[in-house]
Amino acid sequence: MCPKVDTPLFLCQNKTLLSDMQDKMGYKIGYGDMVIMSMENYENTMKQIKMYEDIAISERQIKEGKVKDARKSLSSMRERYGL
Repeated sequence: MCPKVDTPLFLCQNKTLLSDMQDKMGYKIGYGDMVIMSMENYENTMKQIKMYEDIAISERQIKEGKVKDARKSLSSMRERYGL
């Protein structure tokens, strides 16, 4: 089917298939309509997005003061699970 590539392929309005949206000088080419990528790249991208979302949630919780003492939490977990 499709050759294995490590980077997404962008399909532009002029229907030119590009391996990246910039020419050699760094200028953007066309307008992206669609991105095609392998399932492996898609899954890795989704994992990264989830990680960034989790970090954003954690940072918001820290700002709101919704934190727990790590030593107390670990001690509680050890007691609960017999560790």
